[in-house]
Amino acid sequence: MNSLFIEFRDPLFSVIIFFVLIFIIAFFSYWWGSFKSKRDFRHLDKFLRQFNSLPSQNELNVLITSGELSEKSWLLLANSYFKSGDYEKSIEIYNAILEAGDKSNYREIMFLLGRTYFKAGFLERAKQIFLEILKNNPRTPQALHYLLLVYEYMRDYNSALDVLEPLNELNKDVTADSIYLKCLSILNDVKLSAEDKSHKLLEVYKTTHQLTYMIFEYLFRVNPKLAWKHFDSSKSELLSDILWHVDKKDLDLDIIAQNGYLRELYTARGDVDLAIKSSVFELNILINLGGKVNATMSFEYICESCKQVYPFAFSRCTNCHAIDTSRLEYSLTKDYHRDFSEENNSFQ
Repeated sequence: MNSLFIEFRDPLFSVIIFFVLIFIIAFFSYWWGSFKSKRDFRHLDKFLRQFNSLPSQNELNVLITSGELSEKSWLLLANSYFKSGDYEKSIEIYNAILEAGDKSNYREIMFLLGRTYFKAGFLERAKQIFLEILKNNPRTPQALHYLLLVYEYMRDYNSALDVLEPLNELNKDVTADSIYLKCLSILNDVKLSAEDKSHKLLEVYKTTHQLTYMIFEYLFRVNPKLAWKHFDSSKSELLSDILWHVDKKDLDLDIIAQNGYLRELYTARGDVDLAIKSSVFELNILINLGGKVNATMSFEYICESCKQVYPFAFSRCTNCHAIDTSRLEYSLTKDYHRDFSEENNSFQ
């Protein structure tokens, strides 16, 4: 019996007991944390599974009025659906909040609903929402801005131009929008011939010196001679992709010979031999290859305002809606057109 008490008084025995207790406490703490985490995850998963299939309007009304989640939480959920491109679910939630939610944020939620309708392509519904907002709150620049975009996308340019007046009264800079809408109106006027459109666009360009890309893209496409006649050599780099795709028979060699960048561009393309190098890396590579490798130039377009990258040219960024903010990025790619031409020739 005394030997047992001696063992209890042994310092090594106390150390062992101490570490055993620490292990037991750590184990139960880990188990409880894991159990709680799984339980919370199951609860969240159960909640989110409700939205795997879109609930009906009545079900959403019940969920919102039940108070399980605050209105702010529902707005965050709708916004997450909006950002992920699931506009249908976002629209359903906004409509349910408008019907069953707090009326103090009615105008803000109406705007979010109208914006979502616009992104989803329901332009008529978006128009009605923004008109309703402006009916009660005419000095709402965000709603006016989106109404302008709706009219623009619907090609109702006269109505879009009318929206610029109240925006101007609210001290918003509408100069670029005004010029842009005027050019769109000219380009989409079915009563005007291609020649009339070209001259009207040139008048706009001479007056404003804006929307260079938009105007000269049309001119080089329908009337290359007129485009070269009014070509501003200082804009050569801005129009690189347009100039790169101009047909060889439509080139103005006199203008090309007088401009250093154009000499490099068309030497790289193989039309002339007027440059031995270029400060642009991609052009320099093509000049040095001298047409021995099947390569050509390709272009990407970056919005200088929001840094969004597009594979196609634009005059108004579809992400931030800025006008005339496109910047070119060069890259080298395989010339599939040349491959196709050689393949066709091989069968002749």
